[in-house]
Amino acid sequence: MLTVEGLSTGYGRVKVVHGISLTVDDGALVAVLGHNGAGKTTLLRGVMGLLPARRGRIELDGVDITKTRTNKRVRAGLAYVPQGQQAFGHLTTRENLQLVADTQGREGAKRVDAALDLFPALTELLSRRAGLLSGGQRQQLAIARALITGPKVMVLDEPTEGIQPSVVAEIQAAITTMMRETGIGVLIVEQQVGFALAAASRYVVMASGRAIAEGEAGAAAADGVRAAMAL
Repeated sequence: MLTVEGLSTGYGRVKVVHGISLTVDDGALVAVLGHNGAGKTTLLRGVMGLLPARRGRIELDGVDITKTRTNKRVRAGLAYVPQGQQAFGHLTTRENLQLVADTQGREGAKRVDAALDLFPALTELLSRRAGLLSGGQRQQLAIARALITGPKVMVLDEPTEGIQPSVVAEIQAAITTMMRETGIGVLIVEQQVGFALAAASRYVVMASGRAIAEGEAGAAAADGVRAAMAL
Protein backbone atom coordinates (compact mmCIF):
# COMPACT_ATOMS: atom_id res chain seq x y z
CA MET A 1 0.00 0.00 0.00
CA LEU A 2 2.69 2.49 1.02
CA THR A 3 6.15 2.03 -0.47
CA VAL A 4 9.16 4.17 0.40
CA GLU A 5 12.25 3.54 -1.70
CA GLY A 6 15.62 5.07 -0.84
CA LEU A 7 14.14 8.22 0.70
CA SER A 8 16.57 10.97 1.66
CA THR A 9 15.33 14.22 3.17
CA GLY A 10 16.22 16.90 5.68
CA TYR A 11 16.09 20.59 6.58
CA GLY A 12 17.60 23.25 4.37
CA ARG A 13 21.05 22.08 3.33
CA VAL A 14 21.24 19.51 6.09
CA LYS A 15 20.36 15.96 5.02
CA VAL A 16 18.99 14.04 8.01
CA VAL A 17 17.51 10.87 6.50
CA HIS A 18 19.74 8.82 4.20
CA GLY A 19 18.18 6.30 1.83
CA ILE A 20 15.44 4.69 3.95
CA SER A 21 13.26 2.02 2.33
CA LEU A 22 10.17 0.31 3.77
CA THR A 23 6.77 -1.05 2.75
CA VAL A 24 3.52 -0.89 4.71
CA ASP A 25 1.00 -3.49 3.51
CA ASP A 26 -2.77 -3.50 4.02
CA GLY A 27 -3.63 -4.15 7.66
CA ALA A 28 0.02 -4.32 8.69
CA LEU A 29 2.13 -2.22 11.03
CA VAL A 30 5.74 -1.21 10.42
CA ALA A 31 7.58 0.15 13.45
CA VAL A 32 10.45 2.62 13.12
CA LEU A 33 12.61 2.50 16.24
CA GLY A 34 15.60 4.43 17.47
CA HIS A 35 16.78 6.97 20.02
CA ASN A 36 16.13 10.69 19.95
CA GLY A 37 17.96 12.32 17.06
CA ALA A 38 17.95 9.18 14.92
CA GLY A 39 15.89 10.87 12.21
CA LYS A 40 12.60 9.06 12.81
CA THR A 41 10.33 12.11 12.86
CA THR A 42 12.15 13.57 9.87
CA LEU A 43 11.41 10.35 7.99
CA LEU A 44 7.69 10.66 8.74
CA ARG A 45 7.66 14.31 7.71
CA GLY A 46 9.27 13.29 4.44
CA VAL A 47 6.65 10.59 3.89
CA MET A 48 3.90 13.16 4.46
CA GLY A 49 5.47 15.72 2.14
CA LEU A 50 6.17 18.21 4.91
CA LEU A 51 9.82 17.95 3.86
CA PRO A 52 10.88 17.53 0.22
CA ALA A 53 12.43 14.28 -0.96
CA ARG A 54 16.01 14.85 -2.07
CA ARG A 55 16.25 11.33 -3.35
CA GLY A 56 14.03 8.30 -3.55
CA ARG A 57 10.42 7.57 -4.32
CA ILE A 58 7.17 7.32 -2.36
CA GLU A 59 4.16 5.42 -3.70
CA LEU A 60 0.65 4.97 -2.32
CA ASP A 61 -1.39 2.23 -3.99
CA GLY A 62 1.12 2.17 -6.83
CA VAL A 63 0.80 5.91 -7.50
CA ASP A 64 3.93 8.05 -7.26
CA ILE A 65 3.29 10.76 -4.62
CA THR A 66 6.92 11.81 -4.18
CA LYS A 67 6.23 15.37 -5.32
CA THR A 68 2.60 15.56 -4.23
CA ARG A 69 1.62 18.23 -1.72
CA THR A 70 0.73 17.19 1.81
CA ASN A 71 -2.98 18.03 1.53
CA LYS A 72 -3.29 15.88 -1.58
CA ARG A 73 -1.48 13.01 0.16
CA VAL A 74 -4.09 13.22 2.92
CA ARG A 75 -6.89 13.11 0.34
CA ALA A 76 -5.20 10.13 -1.29
CA GLY A 77 -5.30 8.20 1.99
CA LEU A 78 -2.41 9.18 4.28
CA ALA A 79 -3.28 10.35 7.80
CA TYR A 80 -0.67 11.85 10.10
CA VAL A 81 -0.73 12.04 13.90
CA PRO A 82 2.36 14.01 15.00
CA GLN A 83 3.89 14.06 18.48
CA GLY A 84 2.19 16.01 21.21
CA GLN A 85 -1.42 14.75 21.54
CA GLN A 86 -2.58 17.61 19.33
CA ALA A 87 -6.14 18.92 19.52
CA PHE A 88 -7.98 22.23 19.58
CA GLY A 89 -7.94 22.85 23.32
CA HIS A 90 -10.72 25.45 23.39
CA LEU A 91 -13.14 23.10 21.62
CA THR A 92 -14.91 20.11 23.13
CA THR A 93 -14.07 16.55 22.22
CA ARG A 94 -17.25 16.40 20.13
CA GLU A 95 -16.36 19.62 18.29
CA ASN A 96 -12.84 18.34 17.57
CA LEU A 97 -14.30 15.23 15.98
CA GLN A 98 -17.01 17.15 14.14
CA LEU A 99 -14.49 19.51 12.54
CA VAL A 100 -12.99 16.56 10.68
CA ALA A 101 -16.33 14.84 10.08
CA ASP A 102 -17.65 17.97 8.32
CA THR A 103 -15.01 17.51 5.62
CA GLN A 104 -16.09 13.93 4.91
CA GLY A 105 -19.60 14.49 3.60
CA ARG A 106 -22.15 11.74 4.25
CA GLU A 107 -19.49 9.41 5.64
CA GLY A 108 -18.54 11.82 8.44
CA ALA A 109 -21.10 10.76 11.03
CA LYS A 110 -20.48 7.05 10.44
CA ARG A 111 -16.75 7.54 10.83
CA VAL A 112 -17.21 9.43 14.10
CA ASP A 113 -19.24 6.50 15.43
CA ALA A 114 -16.57 4.04 14.26
CA ALA A 115 -13.82 6.08 15.91
CA LEU A 116 -15.74 6.20 19.19
CA ASP A 117 -16.22 2.43 19.02
CA LEU A 118 -12.43 2.10 18.95
CA PHE A 119 -11.93 4.65 21.72
CA PRO A 120 -15.00 4.25 23.97
CA ALA A 121 -13.39 6.34 26.73
CA LEU A 122 -13.96 9.41 24.55
CA THR A 123 -17.75 8.87 24.58
CA GLU A 124 -17.95 10.09 28.17
CA LEU A 125 -15.77 13.10 27.34
CA LEU A 126 -17.64 14.49 24.34
CA SER A 127 -18.72 17.64 26.16
CA ARG A 128 -15.35 18.28 27.82
CA ARG A 129 -12.91 20.77 26.34
CA ALA A 130 -9.93 19.03 24.79
CA GLY A 131 -7.59 21.26 26.77
CA LEU A 132 -8.88 19.66 29.97
CA LEU A 133 -8.25 16.08 28.82
CA SER A 134 -5.31 14.05 30.06
CA GLY A 135 -2.40 13.38 27.73
CA GLY A 136 -3.64 9.86 27.03
CA GLN A 137 -7.15 11.08 26.30
CA ARG A 138 -5.85 13.74 23.92
CA GLN A 139 -3.78 11.12 22.12
CA GLN A 140 -6.84 8.93 21.67
CA LEU A 141 -8.68 11.99 20.34
CA ALA A 142 -5.86 12.75 17.90
CA ILE A 143 -5.91 9.21 16.50
CA ALA A 144 -9.72 9.24 16.33
CA ARG A 145 -9.63 12.51 14.36
CA ALA A 146 -7.17 10.98 11.89
CA LEU A 147 -9.33 7.87 11.56
CA ILE A 148 -12.34 9.95 10.51
CA THR A 149 -10.50 10.97 7.31
CA GLY A 150 -10.85 7.37 6.11
CA PRO A 151 -7.14 6.68 5.65
CA LYS A 152 -5.49 3.80 3.86
CA VAL A 153 -2.31 4.29 5.90
CA MET A 154 -2.00 6.01 9.27
CA VAL A 155 1.34 7.57 10.21
CA LEU A 156 1.85 7.85 13.98
CA ASP A 157 4.73 9.66 15.67
CA GLU A 158 5.43 8.51 19.25
CA PRO A 159 1.78 7.84 20.22
CA THR A 160 2.77 6.54 23.68
CA GLU A 161 5.09 9.38 24.69
CA GLY A 162 4.32 10.52 28.24
CA ILE A 163 1.24 8.32 28.60
CA GLN A 164 0.47 6.06 31.54
CA PRO A 165 0.76 2.30 30.93
CA SER A 166 -2.96 1.53 31.23
CA VAL A 167 -3.78 4.01 28.45
CA VAL A 168 -0.89 2.72 26.33
CA ALA A 169 -2.57 -0.70 26.45
CA GLU A 170 -5.86 0.85 25.29
CA ILE A 171 -4.16 2.59 22.38
CA GLN A 172 -2.36 -0.61 21.39
CA ALA A 173 -5.63 -2.57 21.45
CA ALA A 174 -7.39 0.11 19.38
CA ILE A 175 -4.64 0.15 16.75
CA THR A 176 -4.69 -3.65 16.50
CA THR A 177 -8.47 -3.70 16.14
CA MET A 178 -8.37 -0.90 13.58
CA MET A 179 -5.91 -2.79 11.38
CA ARG A 180 -7.82 -6.05 11.66
CA GLU A 181 -11.28 -4.63 10.99
CA THR A 182 -10.50 -1.93 8.41
CA GLY A 183 -7.30 -3.09 6.70
CA ILE A 184 -5.62 0.23 7.44
CA GLY A 185 -1.83 0.04 7.36
CA VAL A 186 0.18 1.77 10.08
CA LEU A 187 3.63 3.35 10.00
CA ILE A 188 4.62 4.12 13.57
CA VAL A 189 7.63 5.75 15.20
CA GLU A 190 8.25 4.52 18.73
CA GLN A 191 10.90 4.31 21.43
CA GLN A 192 9.05 1.69 23.49
CA VAL A 193 10.28 -1.53 21.90
CA GLY A 194 7.72 -3.79 23.56
CA PHE A 195 4.75 -1.70 22.46
CA ALA A 196 6.03 -1.32 18.91
CA LEU A 197 6.86 -4.97 18.31
CA ALA A 198 3.67 -6.32 19.88
CA ALA A 199 1.56 -5.23 16.92
CA ALA A 200 4.20 -4.84 14.20
CA SER A 201 4.81 -7.14 11.27
CA ARG A 202 8.18 -5.54 10.48
CA TYR A 203 10.57 -3.11 12.11
CA VAL A 204 13.32 -0.71 11.09
CA VAL A 205 15.92 0.58 13.57
CA MET A 206 17.39 3.97 12.71
CA ALA A 207 20.55 5.69 13.89
CA SER A 208 22.04 8.89 12.46
CA GLY A 209 19.40 8.92 9.75
CA ARG A 210 20.18 5.45 8.41
CA ALA A 211 18.61 2.03 8.81
CA ILE A 212 21.00 -0.07 10.90
CA ALA A 213 18.70 -3.08 11.40
CA GLU A 214 15.40 -4.35 10.04
CA GLY A 215 13.39 -7.51 9.89
CA GLU A 216 10.23 -9.31 10.94
CA ALA A 217 8.81 -8.24 14.28
CA GLY A 218 7.55 -10.30 17.20
CA ALA A 219 8.75 -11.18 20.68
CA ALA A 220 11.78 -13.01 19.32
CA ALA A 221 12.99 -9.81 17.65
CA ALA A 222 13.04 -7.72 20.84
CA ASP A 223 16.54 -8.66 21.97
CA GLY A 224 18.00 -7.99 18.54
CA VAL A 225 16.26 -4.61 18.33
CA ARG A 226 17.49 -3.56 21.76
CA ALA A 227 21.02 -4.65 20.83
CA ALA A 228 20.88 -2.57 17.65
CA MET A 229 19.60 0.43 19.58
CA ALA A 230 22.46 0.06 22.05
CA LEU A 231 25.09 0.51 19.34
